[in-house]
Amino acid sequence: MQKKASLLFYVFLVVFVFIVMFPFIWMLISSLKPATELFGKNAFTPYTTHPTFKNYISVFVNYPFLRYLWNSTVVATTTTVYTVLVASFAAYAVARLHFKGKTFILGIVLSVSMFPQIATISPIYIFLKNMGLTNSYLGLIIPYTTITLPLSIWILVTFYRKIPMDLEEAAKIDGASLMQTYWKVILPLAVPGIFTTAILVFIAAWNEFLFALTINTDDKYKTVPVGIAMFQGQYTIPWGEIAAATVVVTIPLVIMVLTFQRRIVSGLTSGSVKE
Repeated sequence: MQKKASLLFYVFLVVFVFIVMFPFIWMLISSLKPATELFGKNAFTPYTTHPTFKNYISVFVNYPFLRYLWNSTVVATTTTVYTVLVASFAAYAVARLHFKGKTFILGIVLSVSMFPQIATISPIYIFLKNMGLTNSYLGLIIPYTTITLPLSIWILVTFYRKIPMDLEEAAKIDGASLMQTYWKVILPLAVPGIFTTAILVFIAAWNEFLFALTINTDDKYKTVPVGIAMFQGQYTIPWGEIAAATVVVTIPLVIMVLTFQRRIVSGLTSGSVKE
């Protein structure tokens, strides 16, 4: 009975993983198909008899795709570093320091993340336009930080609260200041949570579309999601090139998550302290 249950579990797991991975697998197959197999009776064939890398070559030759990748890397990396740095200090203050209005502050932080992007895009665009920050990296980093900072604070507050207070008290007895306690005692224990937060922020900034489409209209500052959306053919939509570009953009995220999956799982499940 136990073997049967175990077998059913693995069958369910394989089916679940296939369902989750199916969109990526289909995009990968489509990216290797010639244009003649992307339409007509062969459009829904889950394989290709004439695989080709022309779509991948075209993405880098006919479009400034490397520029798009560079823009996304700069914006996502800068947003991640700045957001995690600010969120780590803010979350520590909320989790550890005693002051009035902590619950209210957390409520305000959470309420900021509840606004839909479409409702905030107009005032943010007007502000950035008046400040001369449209068509620039900073013009995206500012709203991206606004989007990702509330969630980052909430996640890190949870991790900081799981760190025993005895460690901080011991550090104070040894004569450590508040900042020394944070840098030498608290921060090393919170690394799993900070790392998990950084991954989530990076993915959110890497995949964001609406602000990037509205704020940076210059081709020189377009990010990958906007660049792919702007792929155009003379008479048809170049689905093969779009699929190839999507695969190229997705692979770095997949590699990053697989490489650091232990830290991510540790951060999501066990918090900051090992039992």
